[in-house]
Amino acid sequence: MTLDSDWYAVRCVFRSIVEVGVTTYEERITLWQAASTDEAIERAEAEAEEYAAAIEDAEIEYVGLAQCFHLFDDPVDGAEIFSLMRDSDLDPEDYLDAFFDTGDEHQSHGDD
Repeated sequence: MTLDSDWYAVRCVFRSIVEVGVTTYEERITLWQAASTDEAIERAEAEAEEYAAAIEDAEIEYVGLAQCFHLFDDPVDGAEIFSLMRDSDLDPEDYLDAFFDTGDEHQSHGDD
C-alpha cells in the first residue's frame, strides 16, 4: 500500500455445496486500500481463494467474478461502499424478484 492509495470495495461470488443437490451462491463485499482498481481486485481475489479454502464444513469455491467500486471518500458511517448499475426493462417488482428477492436468499436480520 502506498501513500497514494484509495479505498475500493470488491464484490466476489462463491459457490458452495453443503449437501448433495443443494448449491448456494454467496456474494461478499470486502474493503481494500490500494493504489489502483487492479491491485484491489488482485488482493480481493487472493483473499477470496483463502476464504474458500478456510471453510471446512462445505465444498466452497470462488467462481471468478470480482466487481470493484472505487470509493469517492474514505469509509465513514453511512459511506457508499458499493454501487452496481444495470439496465432493465422490468418493472420494479419484477426486477427485485429477478435479481434480489427470489425467495431463496439466506439473509441475516440484525443479531440473527
